[in-house]
Amino acid sequence: MTEFTRLNPVTGEVASSAEAMQPGDIPAIAAKAQEGFAVWSKMGPNARRAVLNKAADALMAKKDDFVAAMMGEIGATAGWAMFNLGLAAGMVREAAAITTQISGEVIPSDHEGTVAMALREPVGVLLGIAPWNAPIILGVRAIAVPLACGNSVILKASEQCPRTHALIIEAFAEAGFPDGVVNVVTNAPQDAAEVVGALIDAPQVKRINFTGSTGVGKIIAKRAAEHLKPCLLELGGKAPMVVLEDADLDEAVKAAGFGAYMNQGQICMSTERIIVVDAVADEFAAKFAEKVRGLPAGDPTEGKTPLGAVVDRKTVDHCYSLIEEATSKGAELLVGGETTMNVVMPAHLVDKVTPDMKLFRDESFGPVVGIARARDEAHAIELANDTQYGLSSAVFTKDTARGMKVAKQIQAGICHINGSTVGDEAQMPFGGMKASGYGRFGGKAGIDAFTELRWVTFETEPGHYPI
Repeated sequence: MTEFTRLNPVTGEVASSAEAMQPGDIPAIAAKAQEGFAVWSKMGPNARRAVLNKAADALMAKKDDFVAAMMGEIGATAGWAMFNLGLAAGMVREAAAITTQISGEVIPSDHEGTVAMALREPVGVLLGIAPWNAPIILGVRAIAVPLACGNSVILKASEQCPRTHALIIEAFAEAGFPDGVVNVVTNAPQDAAEVVGALIDAPQVKRINFTGSTGVGKIIAKRAAEHLKPCLLELGGKAPMVVLEDADLDEAVKAAGFGAYMNQGQICMSTERIIVVDAVADEFAAKFAEKVRGLPAGDPTEGKTPLGAVVDRKTVDHCYSLIEEATSKGAELLVGGETTMNVVMPAHLVDKVTPDMKLFRDESFGPVVGIARARDEAHAIELANDTQYGLSSAVFTKDTARGMKVAKQIQAGICHINGSTVGDEAQMPFGGMKASGYGRFGGKAGIDAFTELRWVTFETEPGHYPI
């Protein structure tokens, strides 16, 4: 067995090793998953519920292992790891709760004696491809509701956190799923394209869900389209937070701090653009700069600072390039600093960002956010929508009706009025618009993505046909 290693981004030491699977390994894994589906899909909803609840318990029992794995592989803080674990366990319990809610309906038919039904049934083998940034949450999300619906799953682990994702599979295995129902694929970074291609091509795989970059999402969607396989895609984001002149600025500052810098800005929903109406822009910028200066970054293993490490040096360099380009075009750096320990980058805040700057358009996925100034509400909405992305958003105003009016005009799958752009609950429909993808994870919304809807009839009277 050939292995590959993942290095700790902070220390450079080996954090984990995993099997470097090859495309040739995929047919056997897919066949095993198909065998698991044949057993799991026939189990009743309460039997599936019991196993899923055991999986939630097994996840929580591995908390120390998960914290160590996330710290080592992606430089996460212990707090971020435990938040991941808690929400992920909640997602599994929510999935367990919906096993008896996968219902159909009887539909009135125009034909006398015909009983017509719409039935939801399991699809088969589902492929879930999860990223590294919220690895427990997103790894679990890729498989929990599909399992609740009676499917078997293959989790394609991230090359940047193979141990973290393997721990998920170990926990699910301990819960008592039948053999072949829950599977994992690990691969070296250089083999990713071929391995994922083989997984999509496998005839047993019926649907794909992917969380990651828009660029890779397009590649996956094209490959799946060749086989007419549906995809659920949750892709990139450039979340706007609109601050209107009647906003509670102190509340907006708190939400912006959390939204922009939680997990060092490495969240798909991270606040990437703060769009503030001119009337309060100076006051907001001053208050927010003070907040950001109070968010130091440090060694994540010590747990003494709110900000830890980013995932790699490439992220640091990318963020600095966005800042330098913006300031060269007239933007003002309000808060910044030097990166230490190679990947411990402090919080950066840039004011007077305009649409012609890359910081306004390109996803930073790091601890930097820009403030863009709007003339009025209409201009703020225009700026918020001036992006290819449409995942999360927020608007701050003391007028709730006004907030609803603005929220309806923002082109994003998620909008929070007087709340952070970063927020997730297991039962909520989660997904984006435009280049942020399509389809929805979460609770009952996930049932549609992970079941087949079939029309079935039976006749209770003799048939009458024209020929």
